[in-house]
Amino acid sequence: MQDQHSTRRIPVGMVAGLSALAVTAGSATAFLAWHSTQPKPVETAPAISKVEPQPSPSASVAPIVAPSVQPIRQSTPKVASPVVETTAKIYWLKDSGVLEAVPVKLKPGDRSESVLSGAIDTLLNGSPDQTLTTTIPQGTQLRSLKVKPDGIHIDLSSAFTKGGGSASMMGRVGQVLYTATSTDPSAPVFLSVGGQPLETLGGEGLMLDQPMTRRSFEKNFVLEAR
Repeated sequence: MQDQHSTRRIPVGMVAGLSALAVTAGSATAFLAWHSTQPKPVETAPAISKVEPQPSPSASVAPIVAPSVQPIRQSTPKVASPVVETTAKIYWLKDSGVLEAVPVKLKPGDRSESVLSGAIDTLLNGSPDQTLTTTIPQGTQLRSLKVKPDGIHIDLSSAFTKGGGSASMMGRVGQVLYTATSTDPSAPVFLSVGGQPLETLGGEGLMLDQPMTRRSFEKNFVLEAR
């Protein structure tokens, strides 16, 4: 009877040890399974610092200077300016005692003196028209004519005062005065004979103011000009 109920009993300590071993093995298995499922850490490459290239010392090079080029100047051909004739007025006397202006074309001069000298010379040479006369004696010559800031200075030869009375002298002075001022009617005129200022007209001793202008002549003498 006692042999039937007696069984071999496993010691309690062994059972506890086996249980602990089983638990440990299970835990290890579970840890390995969890560890295998975790993503492996990605290894990052160490940062490489950027190194700025240092300029290498270069040898000094002398600058190249290009030779200066002088521009070629092209000469512009000079165009001759057209010749412009100058028109002056020569004053002659009509039978009625009126000064008559006749326009004439003169060669152009560089100065107004040349133009006026040409006009006076034309007057002294006599009238080409029989209807126009002059009281200026033949042989009268122009000694000089100068245009100055104070007026026109005219010097005639001594033949200018030869012959005739006061009326004749008045006519010839008027002819010279109006012809000399044909390009500038307001210009004053200084009239000389043989280098001396002309102060009297004819034998009657009519005084002649210097300088003369057209306005003063018309005021002092009865002689119409047109």
